[in-house]
Amino acid sequence: MWTNSLIEIVVRSAVVYLVILIGFRLAGKRHISQLSLIDFALILLVSNAVQNAMVGNDTSLLGGIVAAATLILINVIITKVLFRDTKLGGFITGEPRLLIRNGQMVMSNLTKESIRPEELEEQIREHGFTDISEVKTAILEIDGSISILPFDKEGKHDERQIPFVRRRHRTRRGMQP
Repeated sequence: MWTNSLIEIVVRSAVVYLVILIGFRLAGKRHISQLSLIDFALILLVSNAVQNAMVGNDTSLLGGIVAAATLILINVIITKVLFRDTKLGGFITGEPRLLIRNGQMVMSNLTKESIRPEELEEQIREHGFTDISEVKTAILEIDGSISILPFDKEGKHDERQIPFVRRRHRTRRGMQP
């Protein structure tokens, strides 16, 4: 019976982990990068709410350790699976989304990501720019951060000056990173 209780904790923890993962994926990338007060409160309350769902009536030290070990193991497995299967990885983690193109906000993408123009302007200022007209491209990355690529001095975009930009090169097989 004791083993059944531990197996139940493993199953409960796995189900809760997957439900939370799906929930945060549906909530969008903007909730990952910088937590607002509302996001922080949500995470605290969700963690408290699901605790009993994971361990049930078992409040023992061993029950807590089994639940924590299960969560860590599932996280390691999912990370490895997503690394190997890029299509599934793109589905779970999402794709980068263009927020500014040639100094103009892409409102449809801001709406899809639930980002207000004022929030994007704040990010632009945090990157050291005073106005959107200085920004060639802004991309919401899969981790929720926003990459800002400026116009060069002549008003042209120059990726070579920005070390974190992934450049793609054509080969016979198509696009390669």
